[in-house]
Amino acid sequence: MTDLTGKLALVTGASRGLGYEVAKALAAKGAHVVAVARTVGGLEELDDAIKAAAEESGNGETTLVPFDIKDDPGLERLGAAIFQRWAGLDIFVHCAAHATPMGPTEHVSDKDLDAAIAVNFRAVQRLIRVIDPLLKQREKAQAVFITAPDESGAKFQSAYGAAKSAGEAVARSYAAENARKGPRVWLAAPPPMPTAVRGRFYPGEDQSTLTPCAEPAAALAAKIIAGGGEPGETVRL
Repeated sequence: MTDLTGKLALVTGASRGLGYEVAKALAAKGAHVVAVARTVGGLEELDDAIKAAAEESGNGETTLVPFDIKDDPGLERLGAAIFQRWAGLDIFVHCAAHATPMGPTEHVSDKDLDAAIAVNFRAVQRLIRVIDPLLKQREKAQAVFITAPDESGAKFQSAYGAAKSAGEAVARSYAAENARKGPRVWLAAPPPMPTAVRGRFYPGEDQSTLTPCAEPAAALAAKIIAGGGEPGETVRL
């Protein structure tokens, strides 16, 4: 496979940061991107950027889905809509994450703990339940989950780190369960990037020293085209 022409890709967290750049990178390689995020304005900016690039390259098409991944019935409707329109899914990239406020473990509020669990842990399994039958309709389908290894066990990040680690464990189990027949499920670890999540956890950091999101996004697209990582593997971008 030399590009993604004719492939359908679903990207969460697509309105900003890495998810935004991943959606652009996949579209630039020819994929039709179903872009999911809560922020309508960010999705519209993504659509404009992909359309502008397509005018020159001829590649890229988007379907925008303003949506909260904590909405279980909405996830079911999304899966049904994808099946009715395209009858399957080739690529799934899960970039969405929720960054809870920093603070000592004993001070984490019920609200912040519940939000971290809902987005970074529970939604991973709910998304898998929806996308799995879609991926299994296509040969060589891939599911990619973005990891945050540096935040697991880091001080003042207990809620985010624990919930994110739990979500990654769910993804690894899914990878192991499908290692023989597919879809191919793997994880991707980007370098430190100037994202809103990073900014919350490292206030005052000089973000100009960090890797622009477009670089790991391009590396991720190239890895997908090459066939992806091994089942359950964490690929450093």
